[in-house]
Amino acid sequence: MGHSELWVGVLTALTALGASWITARATSRAALAQARTAARAQALREQRERRRSTYREMMGCAHAFFEVTWQIDAVDAAPDREAGDRLLAQMYENMAPAIGNLNRANHEVRLDGPAAVSDASERVRQAARRVQPRLKALAGATTPEPRRAYDAAFTDFRDAYTTFIGLARQALEAEEM
Repeated sequence: MGHSELWVGVLTALTALGASWITARATSRAALAQARTAARAQALREQRERRRSTYREMMGCAHAFFEVTWQIDAVDAAPDREAGDRLLAQMYENMAPAIGNLNRANHEVRLDGPAAVSDASERVRQAARRVQPRLKALAGATTPEPRRAYDAAFTDFRDAYTTFIGLARQALEAEEM
């Protein structure tokens, strides 16, 4: 009888060791999964904040470009053609650095993505670049065509910018989920 009690004790001990090993392994896997989930969540938060900052920079550069283009109202209100042409020359001069800043911001957006926002950012940049020569063509213009071309290019820029904002917002909202 003592011999079977020994076997029962050994089996009980082996069962306890096996259960302990299985529990430890399951706990280890759960901790690893939890650590991976936490690391992924942190990476996603960092990506979202980086994108938010990049999109904000692009929007700030677009706003600076808008500030230059809004001066067209002063050109329209100029007392004579010479004064209007001087304002146009000043606008053209101020537009170059604004486009340069848009180019730089666009490159950052292209790095941070996603693809739809990156493409929209590129459309904003290209639209801004189309406005610049149309603005230059207004100086000394005697027909309404250059103004129509400028207004159309500006409208394209504004529409591209509005699309960019919508896509950027969607991208950030999708990352929250």
